[in-house]
Amino acid sequence: MRDLHSNRPLVWSLFAAFALVTLYMLGVRTLVPPDEGRYAEMAREMFVTGDWVTTRLNGIKYFEKPPLQTWMNALSFSLFGVGEWQARLWTGLCGIGGVFITAYAGSRVFGQRVGLYAGLVLGSCFYWVACSQIDSLDMGLSGMMTIVLCALLLGQREGASARENRNWMLLCWAAMALSVLSKGLIGLMLPGGILVSYTLLTLQWRLWTRLHLVKGLLLFLAVAAPWFILVGLRNPEQPAFFFIHEHWDRFFKTEHHREQVWYVFFVLTAVGMVPWLGMLAQSLWLGAKRAPGVDPRAFRPRLMALVWAVFIIAFFTKSNSKLPGYILPVFPALALLTAIYLDAGSRLARVISAALTALVGAALLATVPFMPGMAGRSTEVALYQGYQPWVLVAGFVSLVGGALALLYARQMKRDLFVLVLAVTGFATTQIMIAGFEPIGKARAGTAMLPAIEAQLAPGTPIYAVGVYEQSMTFYLRRTVTLVAYTDEFSFGLQQQPELAIPTVPQFVERWMADAAAGRRNLAFMREDIYTALQAQGVPLRVVARDARRMVVANDVKQK
Repeated sequence: MRDLHSNRPLVWSLFAAFALVTLYMLGVRTLVPPDEGRYAEMAREMFVTGDWVTTRLNGIKYFEKPPLQTWMNALSFSLFGVGEWQARLWTGLCGIGGVFITAYAGSRVFGQRVGLYAGLVLGSCFYWVACSQIDSLDMGLSGMMTIVLCALLLGQREGASARENRNWMLLCWAAMALSVLSKGLIGLMLPGGILVSYTLLTLQWRLWTRLHLVKGLLLFLAVAAPWFILVGLRNPEQPAFFFIHEHWDRFFKTEHHREQVWYVFFVLTAVGMVPWLGMLAQSLWLGAKRAPGVDPRAFRPRLMALVWAVFIIAFFTKSNSKLPGYILPVFPALALLTAIYLDAGSRLARVISAALTALVGAALLATVPFMPGMAGRSTEVALYQGYQPWVLVAGFVSLVGGALALLYARQMKRDLFVLVLAVTGFATTQIMIAGFEPIGKARAGTAMLPAIEAQLAPGTPIYAVGVYEQSMTFYLRRTVTLVAYTDEFSFGLQQQPELAIPTVPQFVERWMADAAAGRRNLAFMREDIYTALQAQGVPLRVVARDARRMVVANDVKQK
């Protein structure tokens, strides 16, 4: 198997298996709050209301993010019905598509072997595989940003015809527009900053004449601008909130309470590159070096990939808002650099990567006995005990796969080494994700659904007192009335205050009036609020409860 890249049936079989497993795994888990429940519910409401311009969460205007993922999820619901795998389909497709286009770009720019290796590396990186299974905005943005990177490399590569340069650059501009519609101005600012940084490093000003700036900007505006214009016309308050609060304030201020230690993204990048961590430093160093025999004035795709990764990490390190998913767009660039190193690098780096993978497996096995102690609540110890067999299997797969890859690395069987390590990384991550389902289900509270639904009639009011359960509105297929709760709804409720009840006493007045009239109400409620209201003699009947939440009705005797 020395020439794996030339065995087309095997290559396509590997990609098909990767895609099928990725798609199948989208539906094996409950939507875990907050992110998965939030974005699934936004799409469900868009699908139900038919309003594809004004984005809403729990029926309240919600302008924190642009609509591309909500559109795609709502489209998925329209085509396939409302459900869990449908809510994750867009992120799954972005993960699969990112692997495909990275492999394609690597093949065209660096050679077929590098292209295959790049696809195998990206398709097995812990972070990329895991985020492909989660309904959040980060993979949607990363999928579009991967197109930006790969189209740029393909369009600017030496030997590209004028027509190829134009077409790839127009795709690059369109993908930037989709990136903006995925998560905001970051989809334009990051590529722009990367391009400026690359130019300052290389002084290749000629590159700017090959960007098709006029056509590209027109295409960018044609794709990105219509929604911003429409939503601004319908909701005049949206532009200031979106562009100032969600961009400027998020980057420079700490009011979003998402601060982390300055080095967090360096750690996450290292963890996310498993099982290829052992050659990350060497791959970055190789990216900085000019390929031998290349004209100094020629476009340097390796350096562009390096600048892409370094700039994104540095940008978000500087930001006062730091969430783990922010650096996901760096992994396609790192996969390309790793693939280049795999094609030309030393055996030692491959040995180190295989050994580290085996070590990760051993660490997982060593962690298994201590997992019950990781439960945040004593009532959830059994959930972590149920997770133990999955971690045990994942650790065994990582240990054995790493050991086998180590054998092939020592025997100089490079293709087999890459294939085995890729399969090991992909399988280990998928096993860990699948086994998380009981814990995810507990976090979402879906075990309470039968008891809640048994109390519901079509017009039964549901309140959320001091809390908002991100996944429950999706599973109940209805919104709730917020009571004494604002958080991420603060801006929307300023525009639509009638959609919530600001204080608990006002809620109690309505609750007791309906109870006296024989109209059943239900409410999600914090334990401390329940205790206080019970002491006041407010009629409360517990319908369902778990370690994280409780649901009560206003009829003391079930009617």
